[in-house]
Amino acid sequence: MGLITLILAGTGGAAFIAAAPFVLGAVGFTAGGIVAGSVAAKMMGAAAAASGGGVAAGSMVAVLQSAAAFIPAAPFVLGAAGFTAGEIVAGSVAAKMMGAAAAASGGGVAAGSMVAVLQSAGAAGLSAAANTIVGVGGALVGAAIAL
Repeated sequence: MGLITLILAGTGGAAFIAAAPFVLGAVGFTAGGIVAGSVAAKMMGAAAAASGGGVAAGSMVAVLQSAAAFIPAAPFVLGAAGFTAGEIVAGSVAAKMMGAAAAASGGGVAAGSMVAVLQSAGAAGLSAAANTIVGVGGALVGAAIAL
């Protein structure tokens, strides 16, 4: 891949992350479920008919609905896991992850590690750079699935 391709992929990923909640909602994929009579409902009906009555796990409809449900929930999921604005909550999943990371690195949590990144996201939300990385990752996964 050339530099221009990487820059365009990063830009596209960032734009997708920023626009995803609006686009998904506009076509009927919402955190509360698929809106009756929407484009998403028609897609769901076609997918169910094609698979004999249900929407298959991993199908485009399932993936889009999962994304619509997760995007607004990300801050709550991080908080529930123990990654909060103040600190990592004692006894939480985050605390267990932090303990394992500290033990693996000889006593401290390394900057840039998964625990450090999740704590930063829990404290301040995802940065533009993190959103771009997530968007590029999502684009690559989508491209791999399409092949």
